[in-house]
Amino acid sequence: MNQRHDIAQRVAALREDKGLSITRVAELTGISEVEYRSFEQELSDIPVGWLSSFARVCGISTTSLLTGSDPHAQVFHVTRKGTGPVVERRNEYHYESLASQFVGRAMDPFIVTVQSEDPLKIHYNSHPGNEFNLVLSGKLLLSIDGHDLTLEEGDSIYFDSSKKHGMAALDGKPASFLAIICDCTEATR
Repeated sequence: MNQRHDIAQRVAALREDKGLSITRVAELTGISEVEYRSFEQELSDIPVGWLSSFARVCGISTTSLLTGSDPHAQVFHVTRKGTGPVVERRNEYHYESLASQFVGRAMDPFIVTVQSEDPLKIHYNSHPGNEFNLVLSGKLLLSIDGHDLTLEEGDSIYFDSSKKHGMAALDGKPASFLAIICDCTEATR
């Protein structure tokens, strides 16, 4: 299954269904038209944080964009260890959604595993809102807006995710972390 293709197709179809122009979607989600076009044309990976912003603009859940199914839980949703829907948009990153079936969630929690790679080849992205990361295992290089930080098991960071950021696992081993993404731009206005 080609998740990049499926997600890009869902994004394009939803934009068209909502009658939104590429210019308007780019404006509403805080990216350039060129960057947006690269998402629809499957030329670049779509950051999960941006998908969250786009989903909010369109009034749907991030789960719908990631998996093609709609959430149904309204009071609580339990995700048993290792059972969350997996999103693998690029080889270096493995996302496991932890709240995929909760309707109207204000944040998107994931367990993210980053494979060890050359820290000089970090893939950067940005998306509106804030992000919280808690390292669960391994050693992680987190680069945010020109600042390089090394985080180890138990370390956490909260940051403005509209700034360019990227991660790399260090010491030749994968690193896993809890990522909570919140497009809280409306709450901070």
